[in-house]
Amino acid sequence: MASLITCPHCGVRPKEEFSIRGDASLIRPAPTASDEAWHDYVYVRANPRGRTLEHWQHVAGCRRFLVVERDTFTHEVHSVTDGAVFARENGR
Repeated sequence: MASLITCPHCGVRPKEEFSIRGDASLIRPAPTASDEAWHDYVYVRANPRGRTLEHWQHVAGCRRFLVVERDTFTHEVHSVTDGAVFARENGR
């Protein structure tokens, strides 16, 4: 069975229409942050097992960026939010 993602703009679509863009839980350091903080932000990543927030792009549809809450162990998608809405709601 194919995995499906519900795009808030296009509806239920196969996961092959989307491209993962990375961790959505990271917070960018201030421009004046230390080199170590920037190094950690750019290069050091956790690889958690379980629910995570990820940036995805609907490349074969509306081309919008989305924030997908997905379980990295089961690949189950729990929620999908438009990236701009997620940014406004989380003060980013």
